[in-house]
Amino acid sequence: MKGYSMHKSGGIAAVLAACLFLTGCDEETEADPAPSSAPVSQAAFTGAKKITVDGKSVNVSCSGTLEKGKPVVILLHGGGDALDKFAGLQETLGKKNRACSYDRLGAGGSDQPAGRQTFETTGKVLTGVLGQLAADSPVVLAGHSLGGLIAARYAPEHQDKIKGLVLMDATSPTQNADLTREIPADATGDAADLRAQTLAVFNGESPEKLVVADADVKSAGDIPVEVIKHGQEYLAQLPQYGPGLERAWTEGQEKWLALSGRSKLTVAKTSGHYIYQDQPDVAVREIEDVAARVAG
Repeated sequence: MKGYSMHKSGGIAAVLAACLFLTGCDEETEADPAPSSAPVSQAAFTGAKKITVDGKSVNVSCSGTLEKGKPVVILLHGGGDALDKFAGLQETLGKKNRACSYDRLGAGGSDQPAGRQTFETTGKVLTGVLGQLAADSPVVLAGHSLGGLIAARYAPEHQDKIKGLVLMDATSPTQNADLTREIPADATGDAADLRAQTLAVFNGESPEKLVVADADVKSAGDIPVEVIKHGQEYLAQLPQYGPGLERAWTEGQEKWLALSGRSKLTVAKTSGHYIYQDQPDVAVREIEDVAARVAG
């Protein structure tokens, strides 16, 4: 999907819609810096480093200072993206909190996965990353799109570590069902292409090779959860099926509220899918608020 951007006005509605489900809509990212020979220092390093998790090289980046009693914010990028997309957000968050990001296997500067991945296997990599970057600190996961889905699936099983969540236009917990309901199998043209491409990606046919299966939302405990939804209803541009896709996306965001009794939904009124770029003030405000609540 190189060459198409969520920020461009007009264009082909199906391409914009595909960008939402598949992401990776912007230009290719630049090469990451060469691995450092120095070990990762959880308390001191800033910038990009390579760490080893279960025999795989994982590209990570951190800003800010690790302080006792304060959470570490871990940013999870969308599918087809990489940690460099978070550079501005991470730098801003680093002024008040320790903020880190990492490339999942198959993305950015990290190694390729050995085969198809599941939420369990990608979660094991996340656990390894947290062990090296967050040490004994509590963690706030802030995920965009597919990264939000991964964060929301991970948190309920790791309540001892994950103490806050921010989901930035996270992929719906029932995305497969939503898509196949709104775009029938006999659809033609752009809609048919969108349906086929998205289902292929969810079946693991992407660089990350992550199989994305629908599942019920589990409780992550009584932790603060902020769900941020896009306000620009650009999905509605897709002829015939667009309004239904937009409604399904909104319903998906509302489903995430079941993660906690302390969940809240915010609409970024002038934002497309990339909320942290379109309205960075909203993303920063909500992440910092969750982090402050975790710190107590």
